[in-house]
Amino acid sequence: MTAARHLLLMSWFSPAYPVGAFAYSHGLEWAHEAGDLPDAAALRGWLGDLVALGAARNDAILMAEAWRLTEAGDTEGATSGIAGLAELALAMAASLERRLETVTQGNAFVLATRAAHPCAALDALKRAVPQDVPYPVAVGVAAAGHGVPLADALPAFAFGFVANLVSAAVRLGVVGQTDGQRVLAALMPDAAALALEAERSGLDDLGACAFRSDLASLRHETQYSRLFRS
Repeated sequence: MTAARHLLLMSWFSPAYPVGAFAYSHGLEWAHEAGDLPDAAALRGWLGDLVALGAARNDAILMAEAWRLTEAGDTEGATSGIAGLAELALAMAASLERRLETVTQGNAFVLATRAAHPCAALDALKRAVPQDVPYPVAVGVAAAGHGVPLADALPAFAFGFVANLVSAAVRLGVVGQTDGQRVLAALMPDAAALALEAERSGLDDLGACAFRSDLASLRHETQYSRLFRS
């Protein structure tokens, strides 16, 4: 991968990229209030399960499939493979807040990237999916459209998921900044393993069983006091 493409990935997954990821905790806020996350070890276990068994795994597979469809040119029109993939990604959202999380970030990613890093693939995506674009689909299309190899885009995507939730945990007071970095370091092999798995997986491999995380997302909808939108 060229230096320019490496910097492009760094930009997309930087906290400064305007997708609003800082506003979402993926249910961590409720899990913290319920006592499920008393310390750094519990946070590491929770996030590790999301990577291996939960929404992070599904999103990585969806992102990889979006990359492949874009490479194959299957992105034009409402009956294209990319339109069907976007519909599938929305259907897999386990709660209203999870759907909000993926579409607001996806739409914002498309808007910012078409403005700062335009490419024909993103234009085709908006023609095929003119309304809500799930975040992993948007990232997969953009990566392929800019010639970023899937083997490089997937680890950045997986680690970006983890890094955002560790940031949320720090703001919630689950861990301090130093312990947050220890958790991130411990999860680097998990993110790398997910990237390898997603690169070798297809839509038949989709599936998740992180039920406590799904329940946290549902219960967060009625949580009395909230900092986050999910």
